Amino acid sequence: MNRVFTGIVLAIVGLGSVFELHAYTVVIMLIACGALMELQALTAKNGQPFVAPIAFVASLAYLFLAMVGSLARYEGVLLALTMVVALAVSMFGERRGYLVRSAATVLAVLYVGKLLSYFIAIRREPVLGSALTVLVIFLIAGTDIFAMLIGKNFGRTKLSPISPAKTVEGAVGGLIAAVVLGMVFAVGYPGYHLVYWQGAFLGAFTSIAAQVGDLVESALKRDAVVKDAGTALRDHGGVLDRFDSYLFGGVGFYAALFLLARLPTEYM
Repeated sequence: MNRVFTGIVLAIVGLGSVFELHAYTVVIMLIACGALMELQALTAKNGQPFVAPIAFVASLAYLFLAMVGSLARYEGVLLALTMVVALAVSMFGERRGYLVRSAATVLAVLYVGKLLSYFIAIRREPVLGSALTVLVIFLIAGTDIFAMLIGKNFGRTKLSPISPAKTVEGAVGGLIAAVVLGMVFAVGYPGYHLVYWQGAFLGAFTSIAAQVGDLVESALKRDAVVKDAGTALRDHGGVLDRFDSYLFGGVGFYAALFLLARLPTEYM
């Protein structure tokens, strides 16, 4: 019941913020901060935590620039500055592990700040931003829920040694659920201007990306030899545990929209 209650609260806050860009951006920024705190703890267990101030500032800058529609213009400068400052500041840490510490800082910014910026880019779509954001949230949530349900009840074949609890049956169940949801949204809401196969394509692309994101976060935890990335969300584990599939799923959804020519060219 605690897990269900936490999930309901997260859903209400997340979906409720979608309809106001600034509130939505604040929610994404809070998720980014929680994810970075847990990611730093994971890297610390391997002996070389990334430089947190740089990662936090650069990640939040990614999200702010995405909100004001200037990320495409300034991203190159932001990324270059992040790398230069990370290399410079990392020299003041331990003498060993300099390269790992610097690289982990840049990777943390890309993994959290860059990937979450796609959710803001989707929300900023001038005509259907709110509707598309609701759709991507439902597709990823549907993937997670049905992958868990099918995997627990019918799973027999292990999907990957990285995450022993995940099964091929669960992954297929999550994929089918997202495809069906995509078709239902496409047919049920004409405002999307999508036919059923396009909805299915969005669902499949998003679901596969989301499940890869889940496995990537599992690999990070196995590398640090921990079960959960954190305890911030109680029975859900940490922020990364809850939103790992969203990090990759948002990119998958955005890429699918681009392939379907459903995004303005200036957003790329």
